[in-house]
Amino acid sequence: MKKYLKVYQKVKNDIIGGVYPKGSKLPSKRVMASLSGVSVISVEHAYELLISEGYAESKERSGYYAAYSEGGFFLAENQSPTRSITHAKAENEGLSFDKLAKITRGVLNAYGEELLIRSENKGASILRRAIKNYLQRNKGITVDIERIVVGAGAEYLYGLIIQLLGNVKYAVESPTYEQIEKIYNCRQVNYISLPIGVNGIMSDVLFNTNAKVLHTTPFKNYPTGVYADVNKKAEYLKWAEKFDAFIIEDDYESEFAPGGHISETLFSMDKSDRVIYVNSFSQTIARSMRVGYMILPEKLVNAFDERLSFYSCPVPTLEQYIVATVLSDGTFETHVNKIRRRRKLSSEKAKR
Repeated sequence: MKKYLKVYQKVKNDIIGGVYPKGSKLPSKRVMASLSGVSVISVEHAYELLISEGYAESKERSGYYAAYSEGGFFLAENQSPTRSITHAKAENEGLSFDKLAKITRGVLNAYGEELLIRSENKGASILRRAIKNYLQRNKGITVDIERIVVGAGAEYLYGLIIQLLGNVKYAVESPTYEQIEKIYNCRQVNYISLPIGVNGIMSDVLFNTNAKVLHTTPFKNYPTGVYADVNKKAEYLKWAEKFDAFIIEDDYESEFAPGGHISETLFSMDKSDRVIYVNSFSQTIARSMRVGYMILPEKLVNAFDERLSFYSCPVPTLEQYIVATVLSDGTFETHVNKIRRRRKLSSEKAKR
């Protein structure tokens, strides 16, 4: 683990644990560097991450202060979002054809006729193990592979979730990615739209809804670009616990988070087993590769197995083995870091 991430993790844990209560001053960069045995630059990077996630704030000519308190809710002001995403993207942010072709040839040579065998219904165990290991390395998520379900993209997985949770009321962000609403309309799901504020769904609206499922994109809402900071994420989790509800966390495109650090997920923060985590590889590996996955809360695994385990995994075994290889041989992280750097340079040029 990089030095600045160790500092980030230590200070974050201290803030969550109350060592630094909300409003209290954090050690200066020089003091923290001395205490941690790292450079001032490493501490500066760590503090920038803490600020970006809402654990800390910077006050000009004063220093850094803790900004997070467990149980502090109704923090979002009822204002319209001011951020918007940029639509300017590199022509291709997936792996190159040559790279994918080389990996595919390697998979064909290594596994041969094994690729003709139908995978397990939840997805090939080799892919689910690769996903499990990747999540543990990069997102602080540790789960058994029986909680991981592979499907043909996020839209397919939404359909499974609807069948799993049954006829209950959903809440979605407004505005939101149009595919989400199209799927719910197609499935005749009863849902309501909750307006987005400056850092997520407006608090008073959220706590007055009677929905039992919240579908949220906390890393980056489309089309506003609004992201939920750690306080807002804690608020979502408190809402789910208070109203005995579930959260669908759509972590779309979070791998390309700036700063070389993937944002903390609702799933990793969840202590009451209420978050269904959804992600896919269409943005990171190839747009044509419809491979997604979800992680079930432990309390829903048996229900899924009883009601939906008869579904065959719709992703071809060859594609599953290709993704497993990309995740396991270092290709994925190398590629993600490359795209992060590219986006950062593009952003810096745009500001000039």
